Amino acid sequence: MAQGQIKKLVRDRGFGFILPEGGGEEGKDLFFHRVDVEGNLYDGLQEGQTVNYEVGTDERRGTPKATRVAAA
Repeated sequence: MAQGQIKKLVRDRGFGFILPEGGGEEGKDLFFHRVDVEGNLYDGLQEGQTVNYEVGTDERRGTPKATRVAAA
């Protein structure tokens, strides 16, 4: 699993962005949706929090996204 910090949460829309440890691919943040958070714990996440995640593919856009997001 990879590790990073939550950069931004958009609670009213149920998604957020993770800044991968070490900057990630081309320094891009990874999108994640509330359904990608393990144990339905999206509401307990905070900006700046360290999380573990796996990199998957957003099927609609064909771009990388974070899946299986969990507090580190």
